[in-house]
Amino acid sequence: MGNDVVLALVVATALGFDFTNGFHDTGNAMATSIVTGALPPRIAVAVSAVLNLVGAFLSTAVAATIASGLVNSHDVTLTVVMAGLTGSILWNLTTWYVGIPSSSSHALIGGVVGATMAAAGSSAVKWQALVAKVIVPAALSPVIAGGVAGLGTYLVYRLTRGVADSPRTRGFKTGQIGSACMVSLAHGTNDAQKTMGVITLALIANGTLSSGAKAPTWVITACAVAIALGTYIGGWRVIRALGKGLVEIEAPQGMAAESASAAVILTSTDFGYSLSTTHVATGSILGSGVGKRGAVVRWNIANRMVAAWLLTLPAAALAGALAYWVADGIGGTTGVVVVFVVLVLASVVFFIASRHPAVTPENVNAAWTGSVVPTPSIDEAAP
Repeated sequence: MGNDVVLALVVATALGFDFTNGFHDTGNAMATSIVTGALPPRIAVAVSAVLNLVGAFLSTAVAATIASGLVNSHDVTLTVVMAGLTGSILWNLTTWYVGIPSSSSHALIGGVVGATMAAAGSSAVKWQALVAKVIVPAALSPVIAGGVAGLGTYLVYRLTRGVADSPRTRGFKTGQIGSACMVSLAHGTNDAQKTMGVITLALIANGTLSSGAKAPTWVITACAVAIALGTYIGGWRVIRALGKGLVEIEAPQGMAAESASAAVILTSTDFGYSLSTTHVATGSILGSGVGKRGAVVRWNIANRMVAAWLLTLPAAALAGALAYWVADGIGGTTGVVVVFVVLVLASVVFFIASRHPAVTPENVNAAWTGSVVPTPSIDEAAP
């Protein structure tokens, strides 16, 4: 009975992570389309949610990497998985609250690796695979995406230099709908699988599945629905930071950035790399600014994001290790329940804090003043 309760809490927490992944990463697909007006905010997140749902069913290569490619599955227990998920969710909530688009993927991997090391030592981690399939792609993907987006932006402005601004903007806004949809589909193929991999790892640890087993159909379906629901909620704080904080984006830039992101994400998914779609999207947006002559790129905001990226793996690993020590110190089912309750309470605190003041579909495109939360107008500030 105890193991069944722990397994149920682990699965619920994993789906909770998938939900936070959805609203944390909505901006990766839709920030540029929202800021250029190609799609209204609420329609954009609804479209993204549907395509994340569809994308989750298209591949399981990344899920296999997470389930058995980074840590030794025989060293992983349900308590380890629970602790790893806790660390990753806490980091996701922290960066979402401050409006920094960090990597949900790296938070998940960091949390699981940290909890595994706390339980079984560093020998339980497959360091070569971690470097090859996580760290190297993390370093290269934003550079590659930025280069592709920069070249694409330069070419679209060069090739359409004789076209009047108004018809050019209308045409590229239409094109953005297609490119944003491709990013959402690509995000579903890559990010939803990470939670599938973690739940599969938990099922292996519980003895429900044999080592090396693939994600069952019910796991794929549950993860697809969870990430779609999270996407539909809309992570407006991160959408605002990506769409307004980095570059003043026009429709041609938006289409170039989204097309570059989709190409890089889909390629990495095919190879089974657990790529950060956040890194790719941010690199693409910065590249679109570099590729347009005279565009303003806010490098100070970009530097803050890069600092968060560097912190993600170690910070989530530390949080995962601490959660494991707490759960293991209390012991048994009670320890896991205590960690779960603390996580729920922390999530409630973050949500309440984010509503005062809130970033909403109505103010997500307000003029950037250096803060994620727009400065309210006199009318809005009046009681």
